[in-house]
Amino acid sequence: MVRITWDPKAYAAWFDSALGRRVWADEYRALSEVLDPVDARRVLDAGCGDGRLSVELAREGASVVGVDRDLTMLGAAHARMGGSSEVALVRADVSRLPFDQESFDVVTAVTVLCFVPHPSAVVRELARVVRTRGQAVLGELGRWSLWAARRRLRGLVRGGVWASARFWTASELRGLLRDAGLVPGPARGAVFYPRSARAARAMGEVDARLGRLTTLGAAFVAIAGRKPTQPRTGPGKED
Repeated sequence: MVRITWDPKAYAAWFDSALGRRVWADEYRALSEVLDPVDARRVLDAGCGDGRLSVELAREGASVVGVDRDLTMLGAAHARMGGSSEVALVRADVSRLPFDQESFDVVTAVTVLCFVPHPSAVVRELARVVRTRGQAVLGELGRWSLWAARRRLRGLVRGGVWASARFWTASELRGLLRDAGLVPGPARGAVFYPRSARAARAMGEVDARLGRLTTLGAAFVAIAGRKPTQPRTGPGKED
């Protein structure tokens, strides 16, 4: 898998567009439905990019550490965060986090596993640094969606970032969490509409209702795994 770099201006421009704003709102809604309250909690945003999620979590009262290996994205995150003392930025690889075991109440990794060469190693790192009874929250690009089909085709034709990206099912994400010793909770889907601002507006609350019923057709899948008080000792065992 090739090393992927991002253009912070193009990244921000997409999420600031009419469609991008709606997509982010629906993705954040799905994340919020699997995420414990973060007020007064210590949160790691692994693969924070330009800090969009880190800022939202800080606004909800969390003390946030954002980690990314891309200096240009960390620069964009610093600019987004302004003078906030509730967010610290660290340059590091998400597969080798520079933190002690059980350092965070919650760890998030959003659209990270789709672009790393060893997703299971990343999830094991998330599990290592999250505290007992804490959560590791994954938000990933769904495999069975119109968005994924379009991106895969674009990767085949043009190469670039989508040529090496991996798309995920809820079942696969659940398996990664279990393999890391975490207990998965329910998955949520978001962005069932095609790549159209008009379609996104038309879907309205339908997208949220669909996301609580299924992840099939969702361009985004969110799921959390909780760190149990005792190690899981058998396949499929959950406390």
